[in-house]
Amino acid sequence: SSLIPPPDERTLLFSNAGMNQMKPYFMGLAEAPSRRMTSIQKCFRTSDIEEVGDATHCTFFEMLGNFSVGDYFKAEIIPWAWELLTEPQPKGMGLDKSRIWTTVFLDDDEAYDLWRGVGIPAERIVRFDESENYWFMIKGGAGPCGPNTEIYYDFGADQGCGDPGCSPPTHDCGRFVELWNLVFMTLYQDEDGSRRPLPMRNVDTGGGLERWTSAHLWQEGIDWQGKKTTWAQPPTIYDGDLFRPILAQIEWISDLKYDAHQPAEHTITRASIDMRDKAMRILAEHTRAATLLIADGVMPGNDGRGSVLRRLIRRAMYFGSGVTTDLGLIAEAVIERMAPVIPEVKERSDLVIQVLRDEERRFNETMQRGMVELNAELSHVLSEGGATLQGDRAFYFEATLGFPIELTREIATDRGILVDDAGYERAMERHRAVSSSAQRFDADSERLQTYAELGLHATEFVGYETTRAFGQVAAILLDGTTIVRELTPQLAASHHVEVVVTQTPFYAEGGGQVGDRGEIVWPGGRFVVEDTQHVGDGGVVAHIGRLESGTLSAGDPIEGRVDESLRGDTMRNHTATHILHAALRNLLGTHVRQAGSLVTPDRLRFDFTHLEAMTPEQIREVEALANRVVRDNLTVHIEHKSYEEALADGALAFFGDKYADVVRVVGVCDLELHDCFSHELCGGTHVHASGEVGAIIITGETSIGAGMRRIEAVTGRAAAERLRADEDTIGRLSTTLMAPPAEIEAKVAALREENARLHRQLQTLERRAAREASQTIAATQIGETSVVVERVEAATADALREVGDGLKATHKSAIILLGAVIDDKPAFVAMSTPDVAKRCPAGEVVRAAAQAAGGNGGGRPESAQGGGTDPSKLDAALAAARKLIEEKLTA
Repeated sequence: SSLIPPPDERTLLFSNAGMNQMKPYFMGLAEAPSRRMTSIQKCFRTSDIEEVGDATHCTFFEMLGNFSVGDYFKAEIIPWAWELLTEPQPKGMGLDKSRIWTTVFLDDDEAYDLWRGVGIPAERIVRFDESENYWFMIKGGAGPCGPNTEIYYDFGADQGCGDPGCSPPTHDCGRFVELWNLVFMTLYQDEDGSRRPLPMRNVDTGGGLERWTSAHLWQEGIDWQGKKTTWAQPPTIYDGDLFRPILAQIEWISDLKYDAHQPAEHTITRASIDMRDKAMRILAEHTRAATLLIADGVMPGNDGRGSVLRRLIRRAMYFGSGVTTDLGLIAEAVIERMAPVIPEVKERSDLVIQVLRDEERRFNETMQRGMVELNAELSHVLSEGGATLQGDRAFYFEATLGFPIELTREIATDRGILVDDAGYERAMERHRAVSSSAQRFDADSERLQTYAELGLHATEFVGYETTRAFGQVAAILLDGTTIVRELTPQLAASHHVEVVVTQTPFYAEGGGQVGDRGEIVWPGGRFVVEDTQHVGDGGVVAHIGRLESGTLSAGDPIEGRVDESLRGDTMRNHTATHILHAALRNLLGTHVRQAGSLVTPDRLRFDFTHLEAMTPEQIREVEALANRVVRDNLTVHIEHKSYEEALADGALAFFGDKYADVVRVVGVCDLELHDCFSHELCGGTHVHASGEVGAIIITGETSIGAGMRRIEAVTGRAAAERLRADEDTIGRLSTTLMAPPAEIEAKVAALREENARLHRQLQTLERRAAREASQTIAATQIGETSVVVERVEAATADALREVGDGLKATHKSAIILLGAVIDDKPAFVAMSTPDVAKRCPAGEVVRAAAQAAGGNGGGRPESAQGGGTDPSKLDAALAAARKLIEEKLTA
């Protein structure tokens, strides 16, 4: 599944473990397809970005996992893990049993005894507390948890630090590599830290393919091509064929050799890894990770997932600056290596390479702009007599300007300035805390646990066939966590109310389509449904709203009635979304893919991958093609088939969405010709024929990030209202301009030309008035310097500068400060002749005046400007600046 978690997963920025999909099964919110499962999962972890380049860390990696949902447990998995790692090939990996170490939770005697039972001596089993050997879904938050045991491979005492007590994981000296983590998930931790049993005992394991490879190479004594070799030091994750072809591409591009310090053929050493090798590793790893992220729909941006990708690319470019920065060419090797097992990288190879090259160009532009600001900051540090760049400023350059911290540190060092690394880390931690809190699902987690305890069956959805259905109240919840038997007006008055029924016609929000609204009625009562939402992955649907009349009790028979008008508008917009998607792919290219959508009764929004802004002509072409499909009144054909069969038939599926084994396929088709204009997997509600959409009007096309565009549109009733509003606007303009509708554009053009002519005339008059005004302003003398500090009348900032220029031209040596109230705010201009600028810089003078008036300003020593907020302080501001001038000129 995708590196982008599904929409209902609110705890994660990226898929970071194989157990992500297993969470609802472990929590008892959904029934697992099997009690025993295995996976090889694409993962991405932001926490390891700074570590990349060493022997063991990746951002993107493939996690090998096996999972038990209430089936096998410690007594089975520990011997099985031992067997897989140590039994001879092909049954196992054939690792040397004497090189296996394990860690166990402090009081987990059962795990300890099981490891002893398979033959590991006591000195190679290390006990740790919760800091090392207890696993939490969210550290410090709510979610499943349990003790774990970790398995390490020992490359030998001669490869470590030499400490006789060296053992994993406290000694990170290169001797040990963690291969596998076995988690015994038994408890659920609440927000207050208390823990209670999960419905079942579960097992979750995770091992990194890249790390397993390094142990295998060492054990077998072979290189990545299978040739016998002598490893003087342990192989790294870069020494297998997951990375070697990518490194070979970097060698070819750069004409440099990776591991150039090898002393002899087929003999590899890590005794003195130089920075060039580290740079090549970072290039290989970050380009591989960026390729996989882009292929899954992540685009570079300034926040969220996009900011992580942008940081990854820029870090690669920084470290690769002495090797190569052609990430597009490196990506070609990544695509060739990964495509056989991850085909989407091949399907989207053009997009991947284009995005990387566009981001390289942007980074070069950022470098040019950012260098100016960074050098100014460093100059300020030196001018204040300092020797340290504050950590929050270093973080600003990384987070806001896109400068990797390594680059800021290097530039600062060249100027004799240290970076406050501790302060930088504190700023980073604050940023992570904010990001983490934005991702946390703590409150929702408690709600999910409450629903899990209810043990509700999945709500039967009948809304595809009808907008009215009878059912029975299954549960009533207040604020998502309090279960009530009877809902009265008094009880409902101050609480968030959710009602679950056995059967519903209400569509729960999903796939971009908002939840239905309407009412639930029963004799003597009415509950207004304001939103409809899924609860977890168990198929339970919550009807959220307010009790308008009567009393509602669990078990009561009810009738659900969807607002048919709103549902009809929503269906028109959803079908139109499919049509627009197909039209975009038809006219712009098949690289276009959905990156998000919103379908409401009044409008639709569709986000898609595309590298350039659409031209007005392209927008009109897409709109015309979509409306042609509407006029053709094609059948909206619904069928159910297996996921694999649907993809084989050409239906579009989207990474980040969850699909069952049997999927619902929505096609906009000419059934007689067996030809579908649009063909997508979709669980939403749709019209029966495209003609029911009425019309599609594109109301906007904008950028939402690098390589990401957004189209907004209206259909049906909203489209008609939009046309009527536009006609009314044109009518009013026609009356105001006294021109027929067909001549409005020409009339506006003529008015704009006349306005520009009058503006030029006004500027000429203002300049003349300013020059005349400058001749009436007298200067005072301080030594040989003329000083002018004056309040003047000026309509614009340009006019104010014109007065200053006139004064400066009449004085050989002068400092000038002028103030005026422009648009109800104080404005200031300062000018200084070159001989005075060093003693009395214009920037300092204007800053003093502007700050005294509640604002700020600055500029060059010879010319500066500023503004304030309080016009009543203009005279006081000028007086404060005059005092500063006198102090500087008489010092």
